[in-house]
Amino acid sequence: MLRAALPTSYLRACLNPNRTFSKKYVIMSSARTITTVAVPELKDKTLFRDKAYVNGEWVTASSKDTFAVYDPATNKEIGQLPECTAEDTRQAIGHASEAFKTWKTTTGKQRHDLLKKWFDLVNQNTDDLATILTMENGKALAEAKGEVAYGNSFFEWFAEEAVRTYGTVIPSHIPNQRFVTVKQPVGVVGIITPWNFPIAMITRKVGAALAAGCTVVIKPGAETPYSALALCELAERAGIPKGVVNVVTTQKHVADVGKELCTNPTVKKISFTGSTGVGKLLMSQASGTMKKISMELGGNAPFIVFDDADLDAAVEGALACKFRGTGQTCVCANRIYVQKGVYAEFATRLAERVGQLRIGHGFDPNTTTGPLINERAVEKIKRHIDDAVSKGGELLIGGKSAGGNFFEPAVVTGMTREMAIATEETFGPIAALFEFNTEDEVLQLANDTEFGLASYFYSRDIGRIWRVAERLEAGMVGANSPILSSCYTPFGGIKESGMGIEGSLHGIDEYMNLKYINMGGI
Repeated sequence: MLRAALPTSYLRACLNPNRTFSKKYVIMSSARTITTVAVPELKDKTLFRDKAYVNGEWVTASSKDTFAVYDPATNKEIGQLPECTAEDTRQAIGHASEAFKTWKTTTGKQRHDLLKKWFDLVNQNTDDLATILTMENGKALAEAKGEVAYGNSFFEWFAEEAVRTYGTVIPSHIPNQRFVTVKQPVGVVGIITPWNFPIAMITRKVGAALAAGCTVVIKPGAETPYSALALCELAERAGIPKGVVNVVTTQKHVADVGKELCTNPTVKKISFTGSTGVGKLLMSQASGTMKKISMELGGNAPFIVFDDADLDAAVEGALACKFRGTGQTCVCANRIYVQKGVYAEFATRLAERVGQLRIGHGFDPNTTTGPLINERAVEKIKRHIDDAVSKGGELLIGGKSAGGNFFEPAVVTGMTREMAIATEETFGPIAALFEFNTEDEVLQLANDTEFGLASYFYSRDIGRIWRVAERLEAGMVGANSPILSSCYTPFGGIKESGMGIEGSLHGIDEYMNLKYINMGGI
């Protein structure tokens, strides 16, 4: 499945075959038979934390209320966590503000050293972190290990960037004046993350923020908060000072906590990954205090296969791009456009490969495709399948519920612009194939969306590669490459897919203010 993407460290880690198992669950396999699945015991049980983390302390909510977190593969409860409120968040912001007074004065080298310690501890605890991630998110354990490695790379990258926040000297046109610029941390940052990458969505924000000299208050996804808390445990061991990293957990008070982060004047920046609708709401709330914002929002990624493409590579690329994380990533291929001359062959070959995927519990070593996150996600997938079939689409394979939150990966042909998948982000394991005739036609179709996060295409014509890459309206383009993200490269969208950059040499600037100093009387 992932052969085409093996050059990336993330997907190489996904194929790690080493497993240690003990505890057991019973779940439904893709063949509708009951399979016994072994679940690893944590080597270090103290990484599984059941409290919020504020000012270096493990705390309950002021109300003492809690909410349950469930394993999406079994719908069994994993544990209970504090139902933090807006007031709890306000207190966390206060502690972060107090910590900022000293954290901002640390040197880049000091912050580098602490982030590298955190990086080393994450490396040492990869197996346990991956186990916690699979428990709450459901993705295959090998893929969870890949996420830990990928996510941790941002700690290493931004540790090294912490010592490179260079200013400038500007030649003066006035003899007795000198012009310089310096970069300074913005202050307290509110970070709101989703459930689909419980570790990586946090590390690529927090790594940049801490490297810049900021302190953070994190609200992780209610479905997957344990990974964030495990990272906090390791941050404490690494020596990150109290109040620099804080996590408030909530399910019922998500809107109130988000509003507090966005409207509290002490918070100087909001970094959010999630839906475009919620992003717009948070932007409007943050506008009252003119906060800096970074928004990584929804996508509707086109994946284009031209008739001169290497079909082997294109099929493998579509498989990796569409089905990793059970199709629950913001950069997954959502609309697959295939040129008429290769449409039938591509569809047949992709369906054959999809038929080799195996759905199951993430702790089953044979699983390639885990569950969807919850029942609402399953219902959306069903709606998209039913809509496509009712309007003339043909299911080549899959497309049925496999019990609970499991859904058979599907390939649908005969897709048209009138179908829901053409305009809505599916966020699930459906490969929807649209036919096209010409380059101009497919570019018009690909760009006919309010979203502009990621785009992909396959071609062996060097002229076409340049033309198409430049004309696709997206913040990121994969030409003959199905996996885009790394700590070294900029991640971000245009149009209604957001604003701002994560990762790369540009990522740290999102957490800094540029100050110009004019020195006269020289």
